[in-house]
Formats: sequence, structure tokens, C-alpha cells
Amino acid sequence: AAISVLALIVYCFFLPRAPTDACMPPERLQYAELKESFNAMKSFPVGTTVSYVCRPGYMGIPGKAPSRTCGEDLQWSPTEQFCTERKCNHPGEFRDGFINVTDLTFGSKATFSCAAGFRLVGTVEISCVIKDKGVAWNRDLPFCEKIPCEPPPTIANGRYTEADNYVYQTSVTYTCNEVPRGMDPFSLIGPATLVCTYNAQLNGVWSEPPPQCRVVKCDNPKVENGRKTAGFRPSYSYRDSVIFECDPGYFMIGPDTVTCGENNTWSPPTPTCEKITERVCGAPKITHGVVIPVKSAYEEGESVQIKCNAYCTFPDGTKEMTVTCQGQNAWSSLQNCECDSGFTPVINYGRVIDGQKPSYAVGDFITIECYAGYTLHGEARIQYIGENQWVPGVPTCQLSKYELKQKCLVHLLAFHLLPTFVSPPLSYELAVKSNVKM
Repeated sequence: AAISVLALIVYCFFLPRAPTDACMPPERLQYAELKESFNAMKSFPVGTTVSYVCRPGYMGIPGKAPSRTCGEDLQWSPTEQFCTERKCNHPGEFRDGFINVTDLTFGSKATFSCAAGFRLVGTVEISCVIKDKGVAWNRDLPFCEKIPCEPPPTIANGRYTEADNYVYQTSVTYTCNEVPRGMDPFSLIGPATLVCTYNAQLNGVWSEPPPQCRVVKCDNPKVENGRKTAGFRPSYSYRDSVIFECDPGYFMIGPDTVTCGENNTWSPPTPTCEKITERVCGAPKITHGVVIPVKSAYEEGESVQIKCNAYCTFPDGTKEMTVTCQGQNAWSSLQNCECDSGFTPVINYGRVIDGQKPSYAVGDFITIECYAGYTLHGEARIQYIGENQWVPGVPTCQLSKYELKQKCLVHLLAFHLLPTFVSPPLSYELAVKSNVKM
């Protein structure tokens, strides 16, 4: 037992002890690591300097040594960072789209999106990663392509204006074929112009179904106890209109204007003329409004309500009024609704190719195209919403990049060549100056 105690005392006396004037191994750094020669050391005497190498994705900061020293306070210094994240090159201009780059350092991301009418080809997101002892983007950059449409539908007895390709905002116009003299002509039924647009899945679609070319004929409309006041023709085809009025002593039931429709019938049906009596009134004639309730005839003393259409009011600013039948087809206090009407917007370097009118009611559409050499910015087909406003907004026509380059080249050449043609020769200038002095 005495021998065991003695051995324990000797062991404890000679047990290696860590020096009290040494630093513990330095903490791990996110941006750098110790050189291999220092990895095996368990303690570091005061004054020991250790060296680092920057980790992949980082590089040294100029002017800052990649080393740390064990100080007398047994702390490692300096504490400032001496390696910084490497940076990827900026992806650059992204044509017809947008880049969202918050940072260019190692580990950052860039996301891409396209402008209206374009769709992304390639990846939506790229990352700055370690590559070939440096950093670079992990994927090729995507690009934005104009959304394409399939060629427009063909129609019987008609054709459309062709283009080299059909992409977003390309418009085509349909016309009907000519017919031999003496035959009934074809009528274009439906929209004359289609525009390439896109759906929620960013697939190209045409703005409307194609029109049809058909022969449309309506019979000669007649109204008993009435007569035509406009629209006299030997025959009637699609969209021809006729206006009627009743003979004296009669009042009209139904609209006074009818139009030849695509089904070879008049729309609305032709009116009728009923004899005026002392105790009856026909439906009040009101523009831009509706009558409630609607009847073919009203008794004396019967009242109806009149409501103006959207964006329309009576002269006093109200939208509703009540009128009463006074007999003999006369109504008390009858007034027409007045509407806010729009005017054709000014399109510099462009024109309206479909739907143009002297004035527009709410809900009307127009289609716009640019002159050759100019590009449409915005939607080609817009709708009137009142107060002289259009949705989604009146587009603009801007000079195409090719034409702009051509004009710049012409101006540049003119700038350099003009002095050659207009400046007098040097000898001539000297002669002029000499004459002046004389």
C-alpha cells in the first residue's frame, strides 16, 4: 500500500501541465482556416503568430495580414476580418425583363422576370457558387422571348394580312374575297382585326375568334301606317340600317331604327305604328336610358320611371326621373339623358384601324397600330370607360431600335461630312482675309 501511495505522488508530481502563459487554440473562423502546420498544436505560447488561408468563396482583404497573435492577455488578436466574400460579376442588362439582385457575394442569388408580353426561357433563379478556385454563377442566364401565337385561323371566302411571324402585339386584318360582278358580295361578320395576346399560362392566343365571310340579305322592311326616313336601298345586306317614322296621328311601338343582322333578319324587329287616342301614350322615346316598366302602350295618368345609362345624367345632374302619360301620346317633363362621350385618342406615329367613331360610349373598343418603323408600347386593343379614359391605357408608338440606329448613323455622317462640303478651301480663306485687309 505504501508503494502505491508513493507511485501516485511521483505520477502527480511529474504529470505534464499546460503552461499558464499560453493561449488555447483559436476559435474557428467562418471565412478562414489555420494553415496545416498549426493544426496539431494544443497550446500556443504568448507571442505566437499563426497564419490562415481564406476558405473557398473568400479572398484576402488588401492591407490586412491573414494572421493572429497570442497576446499577453491570452487572447487572440486582431479580431478584424481579413478575408471577404468573393463576388460574382453582375449578370448585366436583361433585355425585355427585370433582374432582382440583392448582392453579388458568394452565396447570393439573382432572380429574373420578363416584361408584359414576354416569357422566360431558362431558369428563374441563379446562385453565386464556388467554381474553379473562384466564384461564378451556377447556371447560364435565361432570356425573354416575345410570346408567340400560332398562325391566325383561316376562314372560308376570306383572307388575312400575313406577317413573317406572329408574336405578342402582332395584328392581322381579315377581308372577304371579291365576287364576280352581278353576284351578292360577302359580308365580314365579326371583328376585322385580331391581335396576338396571351393567357394566364403565358401562351399566345388571339384576342377574339376569327370573323366569317357570308352572304347576308334582309328583305325590304315596311311598317304599316309609317314610312322610311333614311336607309333607302334597292337591297339590304349585313349592317345596313333603316330609320322609320309613323304617319301623322300614329305613335311608334318599338325602336325607330333597325339593322340587318347576320342571320338575314332585322334587329330589333321592325316597329309598329298604332293610332293615337285621347287616353293612350306610346313608350316614351329616351336616348341613353331605359324605361321601367316597358310596355307597348300606357293609359292616361300612368307613370313610368326613366333611368339614365352609366356615365349619363339628365341636364340637372340626376340619373332618374318619373314621367306621366297625359294622353294624345304626350308625356310630362320628358327629357333626354346626356352622356360623357370620349374622343379618338391622339396616336403619334400610329392610327386607329378598327372601331373608330366621332365619339365613344362606355364599353366601345378601338384597335391601334403603329406606322412602319415604329413599335407599339402597350395594348393594341383598348376599351372606353368614360370621362375620356381608356383601359388598359392609350399605347404609344416609339421608333424601333433599327430605325433609331439608322437615324443616328445619318446624323453622325452628316456631322463629319458637312464641314468638307461647306468650309471654303484654306487658300480661299486666306485670299478673302487679304482682300479685307487691303
